[in-house]
Amino acid sequence: YLRQQGLLDDMEVSDENNACSVYVDVDVDGKTERWLLQFKNETHNHPTEIEPFGGASTCLGGAIRDPLSGRSYVYQAMRVTGAGNIYRKVSDTLPGKLPQSVISRKAAAGYSSYGNQIGLATTHVREIYHDGYVAKRLEVGAVVGAVKAGNVRREKPAPGDKIIMLGGRTGRDGIGGATGSSKEHDSHSLETCGSEVQKGNAPEERKLERLFRRPEVTRLIKKSNDFGAGGVSVAIGELADGLDIYLDRVRTKYSGLNSTELAISESQERMAVVVEAGDAAAFMDYCREENIEAVEVADVTDTARMRMFNGGRMVADLSREFIDSAGAAHFAEAQIGAVADGDPFARPIAGADFAERFANNLREDNVLSQRGLIEMFDSSIGRSTVLMPFGGRTQRSETQVSVQKLPVDGFTRTASVMAFGYNPCVASWSPYHGAAYAVVEAAAKVVAAGARFDRMRYSYQEYFERMTSDPRSWGKPLAALLGALRMQVELGLPSIGGKDSMSGTFQNINVPPMLMAFGITTVDAATVVSTDFKRPGNNLYLIRHTPRENRMPDTAQLRRNFTFVSDRIEAGQIVSAWAVGFGGVAEGLAKMAFGNEVGARATMDERELFGYAYGSILVECEGELDFPAAELLGQTVDDPALTVNGVRMPLDALYRANTERFATVYPDKGDNRAELMDAAPRTGVCTYPGEAVEHPRVCLPVFPGTNCDYDTAKAFRRAGAEVETSVLCNLGGDDILRSIARLRECIDRCHILVLSGGFSAGDEPDGSAKFIVNVLNNKDIRDAVHALLDRGGLILGICNGFQALVKSGLLPYGRLGMVTCESPTLFRNDINRHISQMVTTRVASAASPWLAGFEPGDLHTVAVSHGEGKFVVSEKLARELFDAGQVAFQYVGPDGRPTTEAPWNPNGSSYAIEGITSRDGRILGKMGHTERWEEHLFKNIEGNKRQDLFGNAVSYFRKVKSER
Repeated sequence: YLRQQGLLDDMEVSDENNACSVYVDVDVDGKTERWLLQFKNETHNHPTEIEPFGGASTCLGGAIRDPLSGRSYVYQAMRVTGAGNIYRKVSDTLPGKLPQSVISRKAAAGYSSYGNQIGLATTHVREIYHDGYVAKRLEVGAVVGAVKAGNVRREKPAPGDKIIMLGGRTGRDGIGGATGSSKEHDSHSLETCGSEVQKGNAPEERKLERLFRRPEVTRLIKKSNDFGAGGVSVAIGELADGLDIYLDRVRTKYSGLNSTELAISESQERMAVVVEAGDAAAFMDYCREENIEAVEVADVTDTARMRMFNGGRMVADLSREFIDSAGAAHFAEAQIGAVADGDPFARPIAGADFAERFANNLREDNVLSQRGLIEMFDSSIGRSTVLMPFGGRTQRSETQVSVQKLPVDGFTRTASVMAFGYNPCVASWSPYHGAAYAVVEAAAKVVAAGARFDRMRYSYQEYFERMTSDPRSWGKPLAALLGALRMQVELGLPSIGGKDSMSGTFQNINVPPMLMAFGITTVDAATVVSTDFKRPGNNLYLIRHTPRENRMPDTAQLRRNFTFVSDRIEAGQIVSAWAVGFGGVAEGLAKMAFGNEVGARATMDERELFGYAYGSILVECEGELDFPAAELLGQTVDDPALTVNGVRMPLDALYRANTERFATVYPDKGDNRAELMDAAPRTGVCTYPGEAVEHPRVCLPVFPGTNCDYDTAKAFRRAGAEVETSVLCNLGGDDILRSIARLRECIDRCHILVLSGGFSAGDEPDGSAKFIVNVLNNKDIRDAVHALLDRGGLILGICNGFQALVKSGLLPYGRLGMVTCESPTLFRNDINRHISQMVTTRVASAASPWLAGFEPGDLHTVAVSHGEGKFVVSEKLARELFDAGQVAFQYVGPDGRPTTEAPWNPNGSSYAIEGITSRDGRILGKMGHTERWEEHLFKNIEGNKRQDLFGNAVSYFRKVKSER
């Protein structure tokens, strides 16, 4: 309907519809390019309930594979989950269930593990709490991918075309996952459903992402499908009308799989593509270059039948007409009930006085800061993050959206912004209203971040109880769909995708009715605003949305309000904004104040202060707003407190109220116990002994598990270097030998060797560098590395690369193999989990080409994201490193002095050491991801984020003085 009205002119229309796909114009280096923006949401409620780690990890993998099969590079993710009471004692757990805290923590570990390994920025994470989720976990992932439209070929397969299966091998895990997701759970589900959960392999899917990012590869693909529900039978069965499939060619993890198992096993890390027969060999060669197994498993025929063979015997022969049929028609009666009693928009908060009620509002389960959960997820990888999850000087103001620049090779300001909307309390009162406000909430968040709402596109996620013969059960999803549809029509905002789960029942417990709305559009990163109050003396307005008499959104008013806010943000008058949500206006006032410890004075009716006001936006602006819906609440003040209705409440006390309870389940900082050591600043001059080079060559190896290669390569190219990547292939012995030879030649040609970040070999015990170290210690590679250093070349290792340099002996000794029992090492963080945040580091020494553009004492704000980043060194060796000027950077606190305290020293590193150099300064290793910043990124973070190691290195070879 909206397409007929001309409101969906940007949607890609094709036979490949695994993900929502729209055309967007992207400015790249001053030129406009046509791109496809693809997005998808995915649930893994059933597998996460019974096997939290694996279920949640493959939820993300499953979401990624859909836009990936559309040839998009996936660069942006959100995670929204639902749980019961995670503070409840384990002894109170229902029989046949896992404790809610166990499911919550292990699911978070699984999702973050997969996303962190594959290299996907997850910049908005939220867990919603409701007792109904004891029936079954809610686990939702949403991702965004993009590809230059000209690199995508979409053609109908023709007889004679070949179908190639590539990626991970097939096993029995994942068999029955599709049907299992629709089962009602009982007390035996934990024991009987474990085999339905797929075993994720993020580094394998990362290889597929690298392959599909190559335009010379995607231009060979006529059609593609992923191995989700149904395995071979669906992934290949959907590709063409006539197919001969050879199951005995399918690569397996182990022997013994029968024909049925080969045909229906699911996976996140396998793909099927259709190519012309003449292109099959070239496509297979590209797969080998990217260390991916590939095999021809099917032929496209003109038979209009899907036939399967195993060992020369036909095991299936189905007509396409039968496959495409839906069987007998199904009918169900639906009765939409009246809204429940009470007013869900009013939230009476307990407390003896106003200050206690205000603090208790911040203690509500769905208002609490979830920092300890959110920082498990890598939020900065991809060199695309416009807003970090927490912003302001203290990094305490929450972000309500995910905003990422598109993954272009050049420079762009075009970013995608995504937000979700859903409130289980409103939806339980009325699924119709709940869905309508989900659409409105997502739009308000997007507008508050600086984007315009009128080009938003949606994808929905439904989750309901088990449907029965009672018409009232069917009435809930029907009512929700009608509520969302009404908002689509009235706001002109189409939903072009979605997914449902209809089995959220356990005994007499049902999940709350849910239609979750994911809304996305594009925005100029330069106009994006954050949630933190910027400065004292600004006015605070509520751009008020007043619902209709039936409590439905007033969409005409919302259109006016949203347009006004967008106009004022683009004009620079509105400098921060908060879309009112779970905790009402009171939550917005507090969380906007936390980031820069800028307080506020405000006056507002208490009932409205705490009540749900979806569609309303709280804004900080310079000057006055002349607009009917703009209600002046007060001003920001130079006082670290909120004074609301005359009651002064210190921000530090409110922040404790908002964080302490959640931190008992998800700690938000480690208990660091390292020592400090004074250092004398060192400077020095290091001159390249060879002839000057205008564009030094960088050798960038890509090992299994490397995921920072694109970011690092882009940083060097923008500094003026040429970058050559070398993929280490290890599918077989011959592949390893060829890869070693290629890498040796690459090092021989280069001026700079870079070991970028990632999860080498999946980070198994001591795996964070073991694989890379073994490669470096190969005789040919060792000789090439030493020759590079002898001719004045440079080496850089960041994060995982730093680990490899330390564990190989290159740091701090400057030569491979010089590892002793006294050598430093990198150990797991004191908080005992992955941590992703921004830190400030101080230059301790400038005695290195990498540091030549700096002065001792310079401060830089850089992203960190690691699980094993604690630098451990003896006091004796630490003193030697400091005296020799080999300590490059130290973590510092708010006062600019080195610190061992969390969160400023995020991992507990000894003597606050973040990076070190070799004695001659030519080798640098550091934990902070300097390569992840460029203009218009990390906009809600203060400090000097430009740490130009790359420019310093290029200047060294050009023999010019590095610029500060």
